[in-house]
Parts: sequence; structure tokens; C-alpha cells
Amino acid sequence: MSPLQRRCATLALLLLLAAGSALAAQPRAFDARYRLEVAGWPSTSVQHRLSHDGGHWQSDMRASIAVARGHERSRFIADETIRALHYASSYRLLGIGKNYELEGEALARLPDRQSALFDLSRRAVGDDCEASCRLRYLDHRGREEQIDYRRLERSMLELPAGRFEAIRVEVTEPDAPERRMVFSFHPDVPGLLLAMEYHRNDEQRSQLTLTHLTLDGTDLASSPKGN
Repeated sequence: MSPLQRRCATLALLLLLAAGSALAAQPRAFDARYRLEVAGWPSTSVQHRLSHDGGHWQSDMRASIAVARGHERSRFIADETIRALHYASSYRLLGIGKNYELEGEALARLPDRQSALFDLSRRAVGDDCEASCRLRYLDHRGREEQIDYRRLERSMLELPAGRFEAIRVEVTEPDAPERRMVFSFHPDVPGLLLAMEYHRNDEQRSQLTLTHLTLDGTDLASSPKGN
């Protein structure tokens, strides 16, 4: 595997594990599974679970692709705004990797990227960002990152998990305009990603597709409408 291939595989994995309004929908527990396809690699699965623990919400996401693995877990409070409390992550490439943890003062300043992904899904519904808005967050090492996003038109998606209306958001990095992601969120379930496409230099490099969904304890995988 060349250095470029390793970089693309790791970037795709980290982006998927990456990155509110008072009128936003209330959180709902879900368990979602996805198919991840990266150019030049066999497809693999990604799991994402949002669960409620007392007054906190916990987002747990894990993925593996060939020789790379990643796992992120975030605990946060979701009121009118998102307040991150704790973040932990683990990454492995060719069996070698590191563990990371954020809490306390760092998260009091900016959210981690799991809680930022949840926040982005709520902003997609509640904010009027048809031009461009900016979201700041901390990466797995605690370094500040920022993305620009704008809301696209709504669309209906036919997915293996069912048929869904989607809120679509285009995300770019201010210092890397050649990279572009399009997130498709569920309009009524904050944090629930329906699909994602990653483009670089106008070429699609990877995509994520929802294949199975359990929402509030109800299995929706066989639902024709997915809601």
C-alpha cells in the first residue's frame, strides 16, 4: 500500500468519524449501520449509535477499512446548544495506533467532532445557511478545526434501509477547497446521517450509505418509508 493510498484511507476514515437551534428536533436514540465504499478498497461497514444516559447523550461510532480501524465516543448535553463533556477515541493503522481523550477546559471551549457532527445536523435544519456558515470544533488531538457549510436542496433518498427525506449539507475546509463532503441528514432525528459523499478535486473518493436503522428500539430496516 503506497503512502498516498494510506493517506486516502486514513483521511476517509477520520472524516467519517469526524465533524443548534432552539427550534431543532429533540434527540432520539438510534442504532445505525452503514456501507462504506472507498475508491480502490473493498466495501466495509460503519456503526453509529446514539444513546441516552440520564441527562447526557452518548455518540459511539466505529469503522474499519482494510488495515485501518477507528473508534470514537462522545458524551454531551443537547439542550438549545450542545455542551460536550467527554470524548475518547482510538485509531489503528497496520496494528499501530494511539488512544486520545478530551474533557474539562478543552471541551468547555469547543466541542469535539462527534458532538459537532450532532450539532451540524441540527444546524442544517434550524439555520438559514444557503450561502455559507462556519462551525468550529476540536479534532481527536484537541486541535481547533473549522469547516464551512451550506444547506442544499432537500431530496428523497432510496437507501437499503428504506426511503427517506434528507436535509443535504455541503461541507468544505477553508484551507482545502479541493475537498468537499455532502452530508445527508434525517430532518427529524438529530445526529442521524443517512448518507455521505466525499469528493476531492471534483472526483468522488468515498461514500457512506445507511443500510440498517433501529430508531427508539424499533427496527426500521424493512420499512418502505424509513420513518
